[in-house]
Amino acid sequence: MRLVSWIGHADIEAVVKQSSQPGAIASTLKNVTFSEVHLLNNYTDERVPAYLSWLADNTECALSSRLVSLSSPIDFHDIYIAADRLLTDLAAVSSKPIAVLLSPGTPAMQAVWILLGKTKHKVTFYQSTLEQGVQKVDIPFEIAAEFIPKHQDQQATRLATGQVPTNAAFDDIITQNPHMLALKQQATTLAARNIPVLIYGESGTGKELFATAIHNASPRAKKPFIAINCGAIPPELIDSTLFGHVKGSFTGAANESAGCFRQADGGTLFLDEFGELEPAAQVRLLRALQSGEVQPVGAAKSSKVDVRLITATNKDLLKEVVEGRFREDLFYRAAIGVLHLPPLRVREGDLLLLSERILESINAQLDHAEHKKLYADAKNLILKQPWRGNIRELQSTLLRASLFAAGNKITAADIQQALFAMPEGVVDILGRDVSQGIDIQELISEVIQHYIPRAMAESQNNKTKAAELLGFKYYQTFNNWIKKHGIE
Repeated sequence: MRLVSWIGHADIEAVVKQSSQPGAIASTLKNVTFSEVHLLNNYTDERVPAYLSWLADNTECALSSRLVSLSSPIDFHDIYIAADRLLTDLAAVSSKPIAVLLSPGTPAMQAVWILLGKTKHKVTFYQSTLEQGVQKVDIPFEIAAEFIPKHQDQQATRLATGQVPTNAAFDDIITQNPHMLALKQQATTLAARNIPVLIYGESGTGKELFATAIHNASPRAKKPFIAINCGAIPPELIDSTLFGHVKGSFTGAANESAGCFRQADGGTLFLDEFGELEPAAQVRLLRALQSGEVQPVGAAKSSKVDVRLITATNKDLLKEVVEGRFREDLFYRAAIGVLHLPPLRVREGDLLLLSERILESINAQLDHAEHKKLYADAKNLILKQPWRGNIRELQSTLLRASLFAAGNKITAADIQQALFAMPEGVVDILGRDVSQGIDIQELISEVIQHYIPRAMAESQNNKTKAAELLGFKYYQTFNNWIKKHGIE
């Protein structure tokens, strides 16, 4: 088990004054066995290194400390960010149980531990007092809450977005996340301009919803909006689907077809899964975009079209360009206005909001005798899921849970039953998302915890040989790493 805690003023003072009564952290480590202890502190004076050195000398478990910057020791926002990041990093590195020591720190720090431990993270609580010693704490109530990031101040937001109000066409995009709100305003700016737009992001993040909203907010709103999934078009029918065909132009062409370009004339053509187009089709699409003309299959003449192009993909098109699978000239033709939609798992503040709105819609469509509501434990389970399928997965999960939940409450058990058990994938350690912040020391620890057990198994638990396999010159250094990183 791993222990996490803030370093409290009383912990430091007990060491500085050489008190006979150790602080809460030292007392807990003395009475309960842990493999690791991970500490947060916001002190910058020289007493902290001295305290950490003393604590390391007086405990057998691996010790790490993380200095964090708080605007105030009672600022809930800063405390939440620091504590959540530590717990998230620890959960990513290992499945070992986590215990939280509540005693050290300010009341705000203690409140945030309880909030995180009862909602987002699975932890055990401990407290240490002079009167009752070290005790495991049972907190006998359920709560559900989601962190909502601070919004930028209004002046900064106006400057960043060019004072563009969000158009009513974007009302169906439900969010209170600052990044998503900024994307909605950027999309509003793009809607007013007759330029191509590329929307990219994971499957289920709402790319078609954004494309539709851009069309509805544009001067072309009263003209057609034609959506085509490029990945679903058979290669032999790409030209016919895009540009149309005349009757009898090929086997099966029993009637004339206008094609999606001519269907969208005057309006918007949305090409979903844009990165799936084969190279030959990319050439013909580029020619149509450059000339503003399309020639149906089997036709002798081309036709003028006025189409606003919006494309979407879940691929990294720049990488596709570099590797020769996507035309560079077509990429730059399509990627004038670019929107990157974030995955649901990083849209802080949106999960419960979306869940409630989706459930409202499900209740209305299914016409339940009693409208079903999410119980607190169900909300907490929703907050803990990775939602790899994003909004689409969330919607289908809530629909299944709603169909089979007894009564008017959807519980955690209902959500668990409705979830599909996907096999856990291992994220490439060199492919982590730096924009969301990473802890390089934790990544190093992850590598160490992966390879040391493998080397031990290969050497049949011979530490000297395992050290040699991993390139350690000295056995003692290898042994210290095992202790430091809590490898059993």
